[in-house]
Amino acid sequence: MIAWKGQGDAVAEVAEIVEITSRTELRELLGEPIPRAISKERFALHERDKEWLAASPFCLIATSDAGGACDVSPKGDPAGFTLVLDDTTIAIPDRPGNRRVDGFLNVLDNPHVGLIYLVPGRNETLRINGRARLVREAPFFDQMIVKGHRPALALVVEIEQIFFHCAKAFLRSALWKPETWNPGALPSHAQIVKSVQATEETLEELERYYGPEYAKRLYGS
Repeated sequence: MIAWKGQGDAVAEVAEIVEITSRTELRELLGEPIPRAISKERFALHERDKEWLAASPFCLIATSDAGGACDVSPKGDPAGFTLVLDDTTIAIPDRPGNRRVDGFLNVLDNPHVGLIYLVPGRNETLRINGRARLVREAPFFDQMIVKGHRPALALVVEIEQIFFHCAKAFLRSALWKPETWNPGALPSHAQIVKSVQATEETLEELERYYGPEYAKRLYGS
């Protein structure tokens, strides 16, 4: 019997939770992938991949440290911000942030990364897995200047696996359908920060910080 604390700290008990503990069990439950799902895996950029990267303004970067603790970090810039260096190498510029650099610290311990590239309105995604390194200077940095900001470093990824991922998750979630959006269901970011963190700033100060002026500081200005 497994117990956990649920809503309202009430302890809920479940009589049976059946866990999968082997690859065999997993395959028996879900079956084998269709041939097309296997053959879509590639090891170098196709022209279609380059077109997708040129159209994508947003990606997610998954990393883990030497012990396996994971992190996923979003990266965004004008479409085409990821620079194709050659058919097996891409570079992603860093921009001013909160300086936690969780993902970068992970890369120093464990170079394996996973990337997912989105194009707004498209239900497919481009997935890239590879080995990353941190570069603090290179000639191609001049091609990564946005609004006067030249990156202090870039994440250079040597591609080991690449493929397009199907649309099912986006279709199920209706992610790009504005009629399903409800941002007002949640409090403002300032309210969230104030409720989950011990901050010196008042709520009013946080509201001003995350207000209209916030977007003007995206590139360090």
